[in-house]
Amino acid sequence: MWPVNLVKMECSECHRINYYTRKNKKTIKDRLELKKFCKFCKKHVLHKETK
Repeated sequence: MWPVNLVKMECSECHRINYYTRKNKKTIKDRLELKKFCKFCKKHVLHKETK
């Protein structure tokens, strides 16, 4: 079985971890940046991958 590459997504405004997602680390070397809904800010904002 292959290891699960879970990454945490942090809101760029309130800095809370709202999402967990998977990423193929062999094909994507950069950190993920996705525009997602933050339930604390109550709007769509940029979420960045954290360690």
